[in-house]
Amino acid sequence: MAKKDSGKPTGSAEPTETAKSGKGTKPAAATKAAKGTEDGNPAKGAGAAKASKSPKGAEAAKSAKSADAAKAGKSPKVGKTEKPGKASKGAKADEASTAEKAAGSPKAGKAGTTAKASKASKAADSGKPAKASKPGAREATPKAGKAAQAGEPGGGPDAAAQSAPPAKGEKKAEAPAAGGKVKSKPLSLRELLRISAENSKGSRGGARKSGSHGHVHGYDTPLGPLLRVPSGERVDLGAFHPAATPGGPADKAAGVAATAHMAERLGSLQERLYAASTAGDRRRVLLVLQGMDTSGKGGTVKHVIGLFNPSGCRIKAFKAPTPEEQNHPFLWRVMKALPQPGEIGIFDRSHYEDVLIARVRDLVPRSQLGRRYAQINRFEKSLADDGVTVVKVFLHIGYEEQRKRLLERLDNPDKHWKFNVGDIEERSVWPAYQQAYELALERCSTDVAPWYVVPSDRKWYRNWAISKLLLEHLEGIAPQYPKGDFDVEECRTRLLAT
Repeated sequence: MAKKDSGKPTGSAEPTETAKSGKGTKPAAATKAAKGTEDGNPAKGAGAAKASKSPKGAEAAKSAKSADAAKAGKSPKVGKTEKPGKASKGAKADEASTAEKAAGSPKAGKAGTTAKASKASKAADSGKPAKASKPGAREATPKAGKAAQAGEPGGGPDAAAQSAPPAKGEKKAEAPAAGGKVKSKPLSLRELLRISAENSKGSRGGARKSGSHGHVHGYDTPLGPLLRVPSGERVDLGAFHPAATPGGPADKAAGVAATAHMAERLGSLQERLYAASTAGDRRRVLLVLQGMDTSGKGGTVKHVIGLFNPSGCRIKAFKAPTPEEQNHPFLWRVMKALPQPGEIGIFDRSHYEDVLIARVRDLVPRSQLGRRYAQINRFEKSLADDGVTVVKVFLHIGYEEQRKRLLERLDNPDKHWKFNVGDIEERSVWPAYQQAYELALERCSTDVAPWYVVPSDRKWYRNWAISKLLLEHLEGIAPQYPKGDFDVEECRTRLLAT
């Protein structure tokens, strides 16, 4: 797992990739056949080696006949045996077949035929490379032959056939694991974030590497299990790369398009949720956004909540407590801001500030602070029992990314209103904040109100991921339009009479 921004303003160690070992080289006969083909003479590579060693002229004549048979398109018989001491016809046929493969003809029994093998043999004899037959077969180059001779991975006459894509209707065979069986393990959250971090190297916001594993899961795979913090497990934010894109689209353009595509479905589910509340359904949604300064809480409200009908949303941004709020328990002001049945509530910061900044700045005694985690869990359990679906999102931003965004605010006079001089001082206690968040995530990620860690260095991924999480939770609620408690036909008749 790539570790970045582990709570210290220092560099990060990027994961390394392990090169895959190639397959072994072919037998000596195949090597000589490939070498002979490079010279433009398949007969020389296939049979001349054995013919030159034999003291009898009859065997040399047989080798010449075998080469002539290959030119004429005749397929030598396989399976008959010769007397001891004589080269068998089957062995010569194998050598001729090997030479044809090295010249670029398709593998026997698949795409190749006797006629195509004859063409490949003639082309090799004339010194011209044979054209690869479709579908997918590639020409063998001198480089491939040399690789086989040198014993390099991936060399040999069959390298092109092995790397070629499967023919139509064929399924590409998976590489077997040790023991001959193909095994697949589900990737954990940390593995997914590591893979996405590897794919994220390069231009920020750009497309990821082609064929990377970052897009294995697709858009239809539930995102919640990938980002959810397991209940009661120790959390190390340094193990989660803030620029990762687990389960997400391939690049920024695809992410923006996918987010916009969810708008219609989100709006429809919100309307059903509100409509159901008119018939007594008390269910609603509460989205809790927490994160360091510039992590994107306001941006999420703008870009994600903007997909909903604002009349059905209740947004509350929590600032430093007022004198009145300080005279009440820390959850008092939170209870007053809860969404009503049928609404979608959004907390920009929340009751978790009372275990975050309160811990970092020692605003309350540690004994009192320790009791607040249990109070929060009981409070959120009561919300769930009352029909509130709590979606808690930690916007995970990197230390360097925060500096970049703060500098952008300083460089743009139109953004000066968003800059706070105190943000610079808060950066000096970054490790303490990371530790405070780790404790909150560990102690308050429960079955009824889990935490989700959303990498937020890439704004487009942040918006897509939170939209996807809301969509999944609303689909889980599955709100329905209530049925009317009146006679439709009678009302129609009365209305037409007016």
